[in-house]
Amino acid sequence: MPETNHQILLVSRPKGAATAANFRMVAVPLAPLAEGEVRVRNHFLSLDPYMRGRMNDRKSYAPPQALGEVMQGGTVGEVVESRNPAWRPGDTVVAMFGWQEYGVSDGSGMRKVDATKVPLSAYLGAVGMPGVTAWYGLHRICGPRAGETVAVSAASGAVGSVVGQLAKRLGCRAVGIAGGPEKCRYVVEKLGLDACVDHKAGRLEADLGAAAPDGIDAYFDNVGGTVLDAAMLSMNAHGRIAICGAIAGYDGQPLRMANPTLILTSRLRIEGFIVSEHMEDWSAALEELGGLVAAGDLKFRESVALGLMSAPEAFLGMLKGRNFGKQLVTLI
Repeated sequence: MPETNHQILLVSRPKGAATAANFRMVAVPLAPLAEGEVRVRNHFLSLDPYMRGRMNDRKSYAPPQALGEVMQGGTVGEVVESRNPAWRPGDTVVAMFGWQEYGVSDGSGMRKVDATKVPLSAYLGAVGMPGVTAWYGLHRICGPRAGETVAVSAASGAVGSVVGQLAKRLGCRAVGIAGGPEKCRYVVEKLGLDACVDHKAGRLEADLGAAAPDGIDAYFDNVGGTVLDAAMLSMNAHGRIAICGAIAGYDGQPLRMANPTLILTSRLRIEGFIVSEHMEDWSAALEELGGLVAAGDLKFRESVALGLMSAPEAFLGMLKGRNFGKQLVTLI
């Protein structure tokens, strides 16, 4: 086993857009395990939009990422050393070890997963936090019924792709919004949604109206900004909107809603949510999502950057929409 652990730290707060200069790679010695501890070799790191918000030192639903500390984030990997009888070398686990090669824990915050039927990387995407986010927002907030129209932004991404496919399984018309013709083709041809609108084409409101001629009954938003504004114009009376992200505003000025009076005139219900506050639903969601992925009935796509040193640039690219599907970093 190597004697050092490479890590990426957050060393400064962004002023405007985040840059690679906000991060630094370091190498630290691997300390011997104490009694009860487990060492995990991380195989994949998860890069997620929420991380950008935690880089700021401002009040939010979670404390800011501390400076000089390992960048936080989800991981999947393999136990390589254990002084805890509940964990054995070879166990595959999901944890929150962040941007580093190895993690150490007393076992808390780790979950064993079966990589024989579900690819290990999928536990950071369709069968992980993004998948549960999609499941919860769709079922608990949007509450669509068969025959209704469900729209979702970032429809080719880790969360949006699951939302669209689950909506189709409920018998809904599913309309995606994505950036660029390639992503839109994927959403329709591979994921099976009924239509996809390219928000980069410059006709978002008109195209969304054409894709949802009977209006939108439920909208799942990952983006905010002009995409949310356009969706609200197409919402039917008593429509439901679940908001789990606002990536359009993470690297710039705060977003402002263009037509807030639509909330009243269309009697809309809008609810933001953080999926970690709803742990009571995780077991049911993960069981369903894992079964669908294992059976080949839930499709997903990944953008995989190679090596720990690639994490900052891959993260910055994801914030600009350069990824296609779930953004990961492989360390093996």
